[in-house]
Amino acid sequence: MPIYRIAIGTPAEASQPDALRAAFAEFFSMIIFVFAGEGSGMAYNKLTDNGSATPAGLVAAALAHAFALFVAVSVGANISGGHVNPAVTFGAFIGGNITLLRSILYWIAQLLGSVVACLLLKYSTGGLETAAFSLSSGVSAWNALVLEIVMTFGLVYTVYATAVDPKKGNIGTIAPIAIGFIVGANILAGGAFDGASMNPAVSFGPAVVSWTWTNQWVYWVGPFIGAAIAAIVYDNIFIGDGGHEPLPVNDF
Repeated sequence: MPIYRIAIGTPAEASQPDALRAAFAEFFSMIIFVFAGEGSGMAYNKLTDNGSATPAGLVAAALAHAFALFVAVSVGANISGGHVNPAVTFGAFIGGNITLLRSILYWIAQLLGSVVACLLLKYSTGGLETAAFSLSSGVSAWNALVLEIVMTFGLVYTVYATAVDPKKGNIGTIAPIAIGFIVGANILAGGAFDGASMNPAVSFGPAVVSWTWTNQWVYWVGPFIGAAIAAIVYDNIFIGDGGHEPLPVNDF
């Protein structure tokens, strides 16, 4: 992948109105996503009196995250690109579709949005715990790291195929649905093992509010590695140097 595509940006970019609007869009989209996704888990615990996880609970979590992400990506798509995930933003940066400085602005907004959503959940549920992501019995940190890499690869590969590729054509209209579907499917595959985060911000908010940091690094390193691999693979094999056109952020 040609290194010239990766751009740092300028400090003035952080104060530009469009950049600030994009950051606010990421902030509110993340609140929508985390409130529904994390909230579905809290509702399950409320209904079962903190009972054991069940297949029905896993399906409910997958559906809640898929639906919420579809909406969160859709409402932010025309403003920020609807990343709703620091790993997706990192993949866009690796592919030369967003500058580093704008990426940092997105990351701050995404992390704050997740924390605010968890604080709202804790308050509105009367103090129920916003459970941090954790590993299941028999699953090591290295097992979970591979899971997060593979699942996030699938997510960012889908983002590139349906939203970033200049040749996407009409398929771009279903990008939010496809992105929501792959996240829901990955939760069905990996949720029983490590919670299937694929999103550092989604892991960060509950960890801050519950102040539980065990194995938190897995939910950062795995998604960032998976996103980078997906961006490099798709960009080099399917977009290529000759057909690549830097995309405005609101086309992502």
